[in-house]
Amino acid sequence: MANRGNARRGNRKKPREPFLEKGIQALALAGAFWMATLFLGGSPALAAVGNGLRSILWLPLALGAGLLGIHFVLKRIAADSSNTPSSSTPGARDMFAHLRDAVGGAPQSEAPKPTKSKATPLRDVRFGNSSEKSSTPHHQGNTQTVPFKESRWSSNVFSAIEWRRFEAVVETLFAQAGFETRSQSHGADGGVDIWLHSKNAEGPVSVVQCKHWQGKPVTVKELREFLGVMASHKLKRGTYATTSRYTADALEFAKANGINAQDGNGLLKLIAQRTPEQQARLLEVAYEGEYWKPTCASCGVKMVQREAKRKEGPKFWGCVN
Repeated sequence: MANRGNARRGNRKKPREPFLEKGIQALALAGAFWMATLFLGGSPALAAVGNGLRSILWLPLALGAGLLGIHFVLKRIAADSSNTPSSSTPGARDMFAHLRDAVGGAPQSEAPKPTKSKATPLRDVRFGNSSEKSSTPHHQGNTQTVPFKESRWSSNVFSAIEWRRFEAVVETLFAQAGFETRSQSHGADGGVDIWLHSKNAEGPVSVVQCKHWQGKPVTVKELREFLGVMASHKLKRGTYATTSRYTADALEFAKANGINAQDGNGLLKLIAQRTPEQQARLLEVAYEGEYWKPTCASCGVKMVQREAKRKEGPKFWGCVN
């Protein structure tokens, strides 16, 4: 039985290629005809039969060549498809597909603007950690240079905006997909940046965590914490969105635990699938207000530049409160 099982597994590894098989058979038949004409040509009594076979020799030749041609064309198409570039994370369409399956299908249409919830005050102060840096404007002496506004979506947009604008972009993406969103501009969030609701289900159907990181990759540690948040709310699906990337272990963990891990490239591909009007709206959201200034995670106001105690020290962002 073990040998038969191994044989079956071996067969599955070698899928049938009917055009190749039939083409080779047709060419083999043509070869047999040709050999027969040579053999029959040596006998005057059978020469007429040989001439008859020679007259139809082109049929199996043409058939075999045609079948082989079809085989190689199909192989080329399959190879081109497999070499199509893809994101390191699940496909952009999957970002919403795994949620639509859970709630009975949310429409891919423009939805009302995201609504803000003033419920539970939940958010950790992320800008108190120097390892979680957001992009800041360039400085020349005492003059502040505002980052250039891009006219089209690219990774430069994510680099120019601060963490709150990034969350607003992600929230708008879900709103455009037909979900009702809930978020808050500041305060402790308990690991949830965006709550997703659907008219087809009661209560939240999923949660979203956003990380506006520029170089540091998201690791298993962050995703394990997010899974704990999902479990505490009895949710089986969640989305983790970052402007950075994920480690290989983090991607495996996300796949095994119902977490849709979207990196910066994946988000850009998703935005590219929106209509031109929706893409323009997302760009407006990204560049809204003083988009380059970090927002205080505790009180929700824009931070201001502070001078180091030592005049030669670098400037930094601080809360007015």
